[in-house]
Amino acid sequence: MALESLLSEATRAQHYALLKARSGHEALRMVLNHDFAVILLDANMPGMDGFETAEAIHSHPRSSAVPIIFITAHYGDERHRLEAYSKGAADYLFTPVIPQVLQTKVAVFVDLTRKNLELQAKTRELSLLNQDLRVQRVQDLERINRALEQEVAERKVAEQRAQALSIRDPLTNLVNRRSLIAQLEHAVASADRHGGEFALLFLDLDRFKQINDSLGHEVGDELLRQVAARLLAAVRVSDVVARLGGDEFVVLLEGRGAGANAARVARKIEQAHSRPFEINGQRIATSTSIGIGLYPQDGGSAAQLMKNADTAMYHAKQHRRGSIEFFREELNTRERERAQWVTELQAALAGGQFDLLYQPRAALPDGAICAVEALLYWRHPRHGLIAAPRFLPDVADSLLLEQVCEWMLGAACAQAAAWRAARAAPVAQVVMAVDLALLQIRPELAARVLAHLRRCKLGAGWLELEIPEHLLLDTRDSAAVLRQLKAAGVRLTVDDFGSAGAALAMLRDLPLDAMKIDRAFVRAIGVERGTDMAAAIVHLGRALGLRVLAQGVHSAGQLAVLKSLGCDEFQGELLSPPLPAPDMLALLQAGTQHQTTSPNPNQAALSTPKKRGQSR
Repeated sequence: MALESLLSEATRAQHYALLKARSGHEALRMVLNHDFAVILLDANMPGMDGFETAEAIHSHPRSSAVPIIFITAHYGDERHRLEAYSKGAADYLFTPVIPQVLQTKVAVFVDLTRKNLELQAKTRELSLLNQDLRVQRVQDLERINRALEQEVAERKVAEQRAQALSIRDPLTNLVNRRSLIAQLEHAVASADRHGGEFALLFLDLDRFKQINDSLGHEVGDELLRQVAARLLAAVRVSDVVARLGGDEFVVLLEGRGAGANAARVARKIEQAHSRPFEINGQRIATSTSIGIGLYPQDGGSAAQLMKNADTAMYHAKQHRRGSIEFFREELNTRERERAQWVTELQAALAGGQFDLLYQPRAALPDGAICAVEALLYWRHPRHGLIAAPRFLPDVADSLLLEQVCEWMLGAACAQAAAWRAARAAPVAQVVMAVDLALLQIRPELAARVLAHLRRCKLGAGWLELEIPEHLLLDTRDSAAVLRQLKAAGVRLTVDDFGSAGAALAMLRDLPLDAMKIDRAFVRAIGVERGTDMAAAIVHLGRALGLRVLAQGVHSAGQLAVLKSLGCDEFQGELLSPPLPAPDMLALLQAGTQHQTTSPNPNQAALSTPKKRGQSR
């Protein structure tokens, strides 16, 4: 209806008829009975879609040369556009359609068809007048026709180039200011309609004018192109990255949790730009100051939000180049606290403030200690001993997290080797378990783990890696890495099973040895359906051929249920709290077994070494 209203007035002015088809099948019937100058075709239609319809139209001799213009709402979908051109499309328009553009394009094809018809009529007329002259005239007309076709093709290329220039920055090929404003207004309307939110990051390069003036505009332009490439690599495909002009860029983050993710994305961009840029053999160092505005909290319109994000960026430059500022001060305070926490964590890594405590794991049904899990703690100068779950979740610096995990893995392997050197018989049978919650499963992980084992002269079979379930969800990279570790003899356990919804097919295909029941399911034993859930997980483990371990066991009642279900191992406060290395060694050398039939459900039957200043 919209296209008809745009073209109906032109039909009277240019003397052509406008026919409508409600589906691809109806369109195919029409092309058999009419001669068309141009066909406007939607990419999405019931039954046959636009691509199938276009292929069918061009497969028939009668309509093989009819130009087709695709019209679609899939804005920026390069795959659909390429598919349309592969089906013989003459052009590809996005809705909402600019009336003048559509009318001009239709007029060109109608005019071309009219000229072709006139040429055909003149050719027939001339053939009747003079047979000898007809050949020469036809050749002349064919030259004119080719010239007209070339003109149409050149006009089409020029229109495509103009369309690209209207929405793209010619230097970086990012979205330009005009297109960004349109997308911002759309984001505002969408957020208002659905009660959502989005974030706007306003970026400005530090020292760009100095670099541009001292090294030349060519170097400055290349720097902007490389900055644009790093920006695109640091955000999701669905995020919008725009260049406003000069050295100013904007990132639009939409979708669920955009506001909460704004600081994380900003830090990722900041880290990406902290590395020097290589241009013409020169290393150029710069940084990016970032201001963050959130809709609707920081502005009721696209223009107001842009202004406030720009203000936040200006404050970031004033505060410290290469920093991040929210428009609202309370968010800045929280971000500074997080940055201070990261700084202290870096100092802790360099100053040897990390420590490992060890919690034993016992086999069922006899209660003999069969493994020890290394747990990371921070001996903070002001806050005392802090467990890893309290200080690591807010750290977004992936390099720092990997360094901490590397230290933990190396310290655990070294401690296991030291215990084995003690030549205590029970110790020699105990596996060292290390939680990989801080690491990503990357191709180099296997080599790093095995390097620690070789350095400590520790057999791979005495190391167990506990891998959180959520890290296994992307099996493309993890499967090959886990197979390398498994082939070397390292034991592999799924930690916190049931917390991330891993598919059963994934667990079946990965080379795993055991699964560890998430502590929430252990805690639910004894409440309504809690025991049933624990039983289901144990049976699932059996079906997958995995040993089943339980963590967070605090009462004899929970232990009794797990034992009756056939659980293989358990750990928790009922067995022993985390202990320092000397106390853990004493416990291992004592070889004490947990009394799984203790009559008192609130009393742990395992005697642990008494710490100084404590009573048993």
